[in-house]
Amino acid sequence: MKKLLLILSLLCIFSLTGYGAENKVLVAYFTHTNNTEKIAEMIQEYTKGDTFKVEVLNPYPEAYRATTEQAKKELESGYLPPLKSKIENLDSYDTIFIGYPIWWGTLPTPMRTFLSENDFSGKTIIPFCTHGGGGAGTSFTDLTDLAPDSTVISDGYVTRNAGAGRTQGEVTKWLDSIKDSWNKN
Repeated sequence: MKKLLLILSLLCIFSLTGYGAENKVLVAYFTHTNNTEKIAEMIQEYTKGDTFKVEVLNPYPEAYRATTEQAKKELESGYLPPLKSKIENLDSYDTIFIGYPIWWGTLPTPMRTFLSENDFSGKTIIPFCTHGGGGAGTSFTDLTDLAPDSTVISDGYVTRNAGAGRTQGEVTKWLDSIKDSWNKN
């Protein structure tokens, strides 16, 4: 009986202090040319988190110009393209790395769909993005607006598309620099 009481007491202490609790990480990303996916894979390897690839039901055209024209029309009209699948267990994650290419200076519409279809309340969100030369644009601010009840870490990872094949070392250096923002263990 004493052993049982001791075990129950320890379990109560551990649950109240968070001792032994694991910070569950998700790396959710949208990619069109696989540059963002390469970065997502590096983050997943470092964090040992799960991944979720955001994919549209109707794929974008292969041709660059056709894709950019479609993306611009979607952004201007506020259209949110339907996604191929939904994440069922978002509640089980504490930290979510959100990755995307910059389209027209901001988040692409498929990532906007993902953000609008899910509740990120109480989550820590860490953005990472690839771009063609214009930087992150307004994407970090827009991300904060689309997930208002979350904590968005402003020190996201930003890399030019041509540099998406960068070494793991650069991504690791960034993750090391923000580790206290997401690693609660």
